[in-house]
Amino acid sequence: MTQPQAVAASGVQFAYGDRQALRGVDFEVDCGAAFGFLGPNGSGKSTLFKLLSTLVPLQRGAVSILGHSLALEAASIRRRIGVVFQSPAVDKKLTVQENLRYGGLMLGLGGAALHARVDACLDAAKLTDRRKDNVEELSGGLRRRVEIAKCLLSQPDLVLLDEASTGLDPAARREMWAVLRAQEGLTVLFTTHLMEEAAEADRLMLLDEGNVVAQGRPGELMEEVGGQVIEIESAAAQDLQVQLKSELSVEATLLDQTLRIDGESVHELVPAIMERCGDRVRRLQLAHPSLEDVFLQRTGKRFVVTAPEEPAKKRRRR
Repeated sequence: MTQPQAVAASGVQFAYGDRQALRGVDFEVDCGAAFGFLGPNGSGKSTLFKLLSTLVPLQRGAVSILGHSLALEAASIRRRIGVVFQSPAVDKKLTVQENLRYGGLMLGLGGAALHARVDACLDAAKLTDRRKDNVEELSGGLRRRVEIAKCLLSQPDLVLLDEASTGLDPAARREMWAVLRAQEGLTVLFTTHLMEEAAEADRLMLLDEGNVVAQGRPGELMEEVGGQVIEIESAAAQDLQVQLKSELSVEATLLDQTLRIDGESVHELVPAIMERCGDRVRRLQLAHPSLEDVFLQRTGKRFVVTAPEEPAKKRRRR
């Protein structure tokens, strides 16, 4: 019998009133793969996370998770998945071991089985030597590993992470992923707005305003852009665009005060550009295409992430 895919989704739509958050999303995730959802604010990736983690009901479309229908068997799915939210879900006043112990009790574990699972998860997250430390004393990266250890208590087949590495330095992010990758057969679905993290996925889906704009292996997506990319910043970018076309027959795309030129051998243009236009060039950068370039090519706009608004402070009662 063929093993079912970890996730298969087709025609997924979701709306908040009149606002359409997802507009017919299709994707498949192989068992044991790390699949990323990359997008700026308002792209729909958080809504997709809520759907897949069974926090909100499916409105339109079909989703199968680990062989179960999301619309009809949400309870069966919950028993086989683990979830790590962007907001911390551990008690800072408790020790690492206490957090895992209470998490296990909530899962119905007890006695020797609970003790064994806690020890196994501490070992998996490389936290055995920190078991007696209060969580509030740990670094951000170690706290994330406590949350992952807690998530692994139920021995999930699939883990969902919502912007779980936000705020972590690169070393802590690598340690978090080393823990996840070390779990044999574990499928990981994650949302992110970090290009370097998204590039590490086995497969990736780029979202914008609820639409899928690109999907595939990160390396292949970047290769599709092709060649190299020159970015030129200039206070007179529009005039520079006209000059490049008239004097060098170069078509440059204008974005704000930045010109972009892409192609197989654009590095050969750098000397001529600097010779003719160097006095108006604020910055020139030559690089291979990135995931940001993929997003730009598919949408015609930059990948922009804005900080979430601070919640309004409640007034004190007098």
